[in-house]
Amino acid sequence: MDEVPKKVNMPTKPRPSGRRRLLVPAAAAAAAAAVGAGIWLQIGERQDLDAVHVSGASEPVDRVDIEASVQRVDAAARELTLRILVTPRGALSDDGGLSPNEDLTLLTSPDIQQDLTFRADTRISTVDVPVALSGGSITDYPFDSYLTDIEFAARQGDHPVPVTATLSNRDALFHPTVEIADTTDTAAFEVSVSRSNGVLIYAIFMMAAMWALAIAVVIGTRFLTSRRLGLVWPALGWMAATLFALAAFRNTAPGAPPIGSLLDYTAFLWTEAIIAFCVITTVIAGARAEPPTNDS
Repeated sequence: MDEVPKKVNMPTKPRPSGRRRLLVPAAAAAAAAAVGAGIWLQIGERQDLDAVHVSGASEPVDRVDIEASVQRVDAAARELTLRILVTPRGALSDDGGLSPNEDLTLLTSPDIQQDLTFRADTRISTVDVPVALSGGSITDYPFDSYLTDIEFAARQGDHPVPVTATLSNRDALFHPTVEIADTTDTAAFEVSVSRSNGVLIYAIFMMAAMWALAIAVVIGTRFLTSRRLGLVWPALGWMAATLFALAAFRNTAPGAPPIGSLLDYTAFLWTEAIIAFCVITTVIAGARAEPPTNDS
């Protein structure tokens, strides 16, 4: 009789465990949440840049309109650059607001440090003026903040005229908090300038990344020295590269804070010292663990 062939059991692929099946959906959900949070933060930054603050009397037809925008904040010099465009309206102007029909003087606050004069029948153009900042210190980076007062009043001929002023921000690295304090013939803003949310998030990420890299180097040093592996050149190259990479990474901080800021004393200087100590310790321990060479 013919023999019945035996059934051969083919090896079956192991089924993924429940945790492994959930890994991909969880990673996708985390990525989607991160992207959503990033978009929400970017929309907030855009709304801050689009915000316009208004001060002064807007009812009179015969008035002076002032558009002021913060172009750049220089925390190291403790000043900001303010771009001003003055437009006379109604009976105060000629050529539809392009020029005043009498000499126009724009009076400013002491922080702006200069008054502006526009000659009669002369076309008015934008003017960039420095504004002094007070309070705060750049060494508090990225949590530093500064104060300034921006005030405008106008005189045409020998009499005051009503003013309406708008203030906006064009520096994406800073966020102004504005309080309006106007009077009858004066437009005034009390401005507090601090780092934007994007700068804060990036600076905090930098500090966390510096400490994470330093801890990784410490773990690598403990592994190499405890097992007496000798001089493992790839590991030493990685440690030395991390030492110099952190210096380059620190220089990417937005706003170029000087050495000695809060960023340095909480992360950069300590992590550089730790990594340098680990490199030296690994080299010394590795050299001692190396087997002696037989010289012929």
